[in-house]
Amino acid sequence: MGLSTALNIKKLSPDLSVVVLEKEPVLAAHQTGNNSGVIHAGVYYKPGSLKAVNCRNGYNQLLDFCNKEGIKYELCGKLIVATHKDELPGLDNLYERSLQNGLDKVKKIPGAAIKEYESHATGVEALWVPYTGITDYSAITNKYAEIFKTRYGGYIFTGTKVENIMHEKNKAVVLSEKESHTARLVINTAGLFSDKIAMLTHNNLNIRIIPFRGEYVMLKKEKSYLVRNLIYPVPDPNFPFLGVHFTRRIGGGIEAGPNAVWAFKREGYRKTDFEFREFIGAIGWKGFRKVMLKYWKTGLGEYYRSFNLYALTSALQRLVPELNSGDLAPGGAGVRAQACDRQGGLVDDFLFSEDRYVINVLNAPSPAATASLAIGESIAKKAVERF
Repeated sequence: MGLSTALNIKKLSPDLSVVVLEKEPVLAAHQTGNNSGVIHAGVYYKPGSLKAVNCRNGYNQLLDFCNKEGIKYELCGKLIVATHKDELPGLDNLYERSLQNGLDKVKKIPGAAIKEYESHATGVEALWVPYTGITDYSAITNKYAEIFKTRYGGYIFTGTKVENIMHEKNKAVVLSEKESHTARLVINTAGLFSDKIAMLTHNNLNIRIIPFRGEYVMLKKEKSYLVRNLIYPVPDPNFPFLGVHFTRRIGGGIEAGPNAVWAFKREGYRKTDFEFREFIGAIGWKGFRKVMLKYWKTGLGEYYRSFNLYALTSALQRLVPELNSGDLAPGGAGVRAQACDRQGGLVDDFLFSEDRYVINVLNAPSPAATASLAIGESIAKKAVERF
């Protein structure tokens, strides 16, 4: 999203000097490089929400970009399966949202016809979403960066961690470990640390980022025939995660998962990762304590699946009954930056805040990768208007 925003600013106003600061030595090291690579169509999002609008606009822009720049993608389609009758109202709701969001090719599939789409899946009813695809968002990000630098003369400084932001007269001064940068506008797209960066200029920020780790397993190569493309469950409408599912990766292989467990470190990709200050910071946030109280049963179930392969297998067997624990191999993990407000709400939609010198992106979960060009364009317009 940061690279998309920078690129869009240069497209709108080529004469502006734009600098991207990245704390890691490479781009796309965290959320972007550790997601499932899915191109989302907009099935899940409330019509008229920022997610819905940006997903639909960003979807078309992303496909155009990939076609123009030669980036590999595939619109393989997705099956959302109701495995029990009590999930049918949720499936109906997704169907109605699909139509309201302009996805008129989404169709209902009776249980007996599910195997025509996924021969080893089972359920009472499903939705077929032909728009959904797969790609490589690291490749897309690096292409944004290449165009930003070579075609528009933008600057990218990697290995540059921001330590402070100060206001001086009519400018902001961004201090890093290495140097300072002076700017008329700072745009914060720091993901897992977006609240920390925002708090450098906001004294009473109403949200905190809570990291949730998603852990994946891979189907062993000889069992990859069990999944043709993408198979998802009907999500819990009260929990901002999609549930364990199957995803074919653009580079090959079938990924299964993720669960969603609170990570005790913002960049905690392993079960053993722990950062005391970040742990205390999350526990100390009243809103997150409310979330824990509200979702403790769901949370325990997620942790149980994290440490028990048989429990994870059982959840996956709801979609593909032939699967066994011996068919699974360890996979990767990603950490999602989930904004939590003071009242105990897990912020669902994209969230932005602005002041004279800073635009903060405070919540940008899925489908932010799909919508990156649309979101970057809207932020760029806000930025350029200031000049």
